[in-house]
Amino acid sequence: MPSRTLRQEGFATVLDTAQISFSIRDAASLTDVRASLAALHARESAVTSSLEALLASQAELSRDLGRLDDLHNRLVSQAIAFRGLNDALASSADTAAQLSDGVNNLDLEKHNVQQTLHVVDQVTELKACVHGAVGSMGAPQDWEMAATYMARASKIPSTLIRSKFAEDMVPSIEVPNTPWITLGNAREGLCQLFLREFDEAAKEGDSVRVTRVFKLFPLIGCGDVGLDVYGRYVCQGVASAARQMLKGIPGAKEDDELFYARAITKLFEHVALIIDRHRGLVEQHYGEGKMINIIRRLQAEVDVQGGIIIDTWSEERGVSRKVTDIKSYAFSFIAQSFLAPQKGFARLPRMNSLELGSADNSRHSLEDESISMREVDGLLSEIALMLEKWSMYSRFLALQSQTTDVVASAVDLPAPGVVTESGLMKKISSQLIAPYDDMSAFVLRRAVERAFQLDESPFKPNGDSALPLIISAVDDVMYVVSTILQKSILTSQRAVVTPVILNAGRVLSSDFIRMVQRKMDESPSRGIPDDTTTSLAVLSNSLDVASEYLSRITAVYLSPSEKGSGTANNLLTTSFSNSDAVVLASNLTNLELSFSIRTSEVISEKLEMFFNQVIQPSLQSILRDAFRDVNYSLTEAQAAENLRQIEDDGEEEMPDLVQRRFELGWTSLIKPIERWMAPRVFSRLMDIIARYLSKVLERRTWSYSRRISAHGVFRMERDFTGVIGVIARGDYRVRELFTRVTQILMVANMEDEEWEEIVEGDVGMQWVLTDDERRRARNLARE
Repeated sequence: MPSRTLRQEGFATVLDTAQISFSIRDAASLTDVRASLAALHARESAVTSSLEALLASQAELSRDLGRLDDLHNRLVSQAIAFRGLNDALASSADTAAQLSDGVNNLDLEKHNVQQTLHVVDQVTELKACVHGAVGSMGAPQDWEMAATYMARASKIPSTLIRSKFAEDMVPSIEVPNTPWITLGNAREGLCQLFLREFDEAAKEGDSVRVTRVFKLFPLIGCGDVGLDVYGRYVCQGVASAARQMLKGIPGAKEDDELFYARAITKLFEHVALIIDRHRGLVEQHYGEGKMINIIRRLQAEVDVQGGIIIDTWSEERGVSRKVTDIKSYAFSFIAQSFLAPQKGFARLPRMNSLELGSADNSRHSLEDESISMREVDGLLSEIALMLEKWSMYSRFLALQSQTTDVVASAVDLPAPGVVTESGLMKKISSQLIAPYDDMSAFVLRRAVERAFQLDESPFKPNGDSALPLIISAVDDVMYVVSTILQKSILTSQRAVVTPVILNAGRVLSSDFIRMVQRKMDESPSRGIPDDTTTSLAVLSNSLDVASEYLSRITAVYLSPSEKGSGTANNLLTTSFSNSDAVVLASNLTNLELSFSIRTSEVISEKLEMFFNQVIQPSLQSILRDAFRDVNYSLTEAQAAENLRQIEDDGEEEMPDLVQRRFELGWTSLIKPIERWMAPRVFSRLMDIIARYLSKVLERRTWSYSRRISAHGVFRMERDFTGVIGVIARGDYRVRELFTRVTQILMVANMEDEEWEEIVEGDVGMQWVLTDDERRRARNLARE
């Protein structure tokens, strides 16, 4: 490397010298010549230094070359030694290769011998099985042994059975045919024999013998035949049991309202018992998953027998005629009630009166009704029971159709095809679910109509004196809603429950609430008539209690901690899959919420009307009387002079005169209303009243601006605080509605130091007054 560098530097020096020589030739003056000469001297010094460095490196280069020659000599000797060793090992490698080839040949010969022995063993086994099967079918007629030989022969590969070697070795004088022909004939003969034995045992009702023969079919390779004949056998039992159930006890169909529901229940239970008892036997002898073949045959028979039960039920109960009558029912009472509603609040009909809606007036229409509610309710109960048992049966088949044992929950399993594609499923949809939808909607609406036809005087629901007075229709309607909803949920059919929830919401909103509104629509007279107050209170209580009842009904199916979040528990999660339970929980929540909002709107609307027409005129009179002869413009000295004059006249000053006057009028006005109204309804009315009075007092306060003395402001705050205390009665929520008034008077009565702190923002108070309003309040009193 150093020598290469020196050579490169020398080459560069030569090039530079050539350039300098060229420069000297091109020199045109003495100065150029001298400059060129100086450059040549510098280059000469550089070349000299390079040559000296090159000579100094010659010694080190010689040492490196010497070491390289030494390594070369050693490598040559090693190569010679390796060539000698390689020649020595070549003969050994040839010997090892010859030994390996010999071992491989021996292994191959051993494998061939083993294969030959295996073939010989299989052929020997085949010959033993062929002769054993033929021999057992001969004089001994040992069918089980013959089937066992056939099962052993089935384990031998078919290629070997049909091989030339087997054809030469297996036949004998007793069995001259080739093995595959002999086995085929034996299989066919045994199959026909087993079929005859099975049929005879089935006719004789010998279940032990039936089971014994049934086990033999898979041994001879006729498992499909065995499953088919066994399926026919168990289906015969199902058909016989179904016919026996339909015959029943004479007169039971007429006396038992649930006769057909019990019949189809027994059919499902009978089939489920058969599947449960025979599953182990089938899978043990026919293999895992083979029970599904029996289930399909059984379901085909269930389709037939279940269809007969449903058709007979529909015909005997006259379902089609009842559905037609239901669809054509006019609901005349509800329709007439909505034709010409009167305005205002209706007076509640008195007990045993002849008014519309009383018991006497409605008895004729109830007795002449064309559709028996008892019959329709009985049909709903029977349909609900049928659907409930069908759901349980479907889940059972879903479990039985599983090929794995890991199952999270039966309700989460999808319905198997044997159920969804069955004829009975189609018949249930058309003849049970569809009529149930029509009948449940009719019962809900007819319950509302009947409840208001029979509506009586206000009463305490369930006899509980702690509950407010309501009309009897609330309990009647909500009982029917709860019953219908419970029946539908017990069916575990989402297609049944969803329409019921929608129908309940529609009937409650369009019929029940409107009927209550009709009773409210009669304009009240001025003042506080007892009938008007009672009517408003009881009807508002009825809507409020109805909303509470519906909330309790839905709470049975909704988790209180998760209500409204779409998650259900209790009966929903045990009756429906997770996805269906979430959807139904959402529907129930929407039902409750929509009804609650609608009742709240109606109550608020009627309370506003009642306040405007009855309460507000009375409050105006009470306020005028309370503030009668009150003069807030007097100074403290003038007030003291008046006090002395009163004392001289022998009268007594009453500092809380305004509060006492207001309380007297307030109590006579509010107490009767509070006694009739439910707490939540009365609370809403109090909100309306408090908002009105807060505005009245605020306007009265501002009206005294610059016309009131400082002493008058103090008296006004005391009087207004007393009035607010009478209204609120310790109810902080109501007292909050007067915050503007109390803050106005508080600012007006503040000391200068306190006001300065407010101006500077040092007071940590939540103001409802703006800055301008606070300054205006501060200047309320005249200077």
